[in-house]
This record gives sequence, structure tokens and C-alpha cells, in this order.
Amino acid sequence: MTSDDDDKPALGKNPVNFDSMSIADLHEYIAALNEEIEKTKEIIAKKEAAQNAAAGFFKT
Repeated sequence: MTSDDDDKPALGKNPVNFDSMSIADLHEYIAALNEEIEKTKEIIAKKEAAQNAAAGFFKT
């Protein structure tokens, strides 16, 4: 039996050890997180567009 949570990313399951990271590593980490955020925003926009299209289709 699966749940909707199975498809969600496991944030916080592998904590990052910031103490061992250099400043350059931290900047790279932030850049990677920002890329992930932008990708997620694009996915949200696509899902919202599909949801709005479906809602418009079923309006009377």
C-alpha cells in the first residue's frame, strides 16, 4: 500500500554537514537548491495550468 507521500522528495533525510563545506561549496549548494526551486516552480505552473484547463472544461 502506497501513499501520496511516496512521490514527495525526502527533504531532511540526509542532513548536510555545513561545517565541513567550504564557502565555494556552500555557494554551489545554494545554486543547486535555487535550480531545484525553479524546476519546482515550473512544475507547479504546469500543474496549475492543467488544473485550470480542466476546471474550464467542466464549467457549465
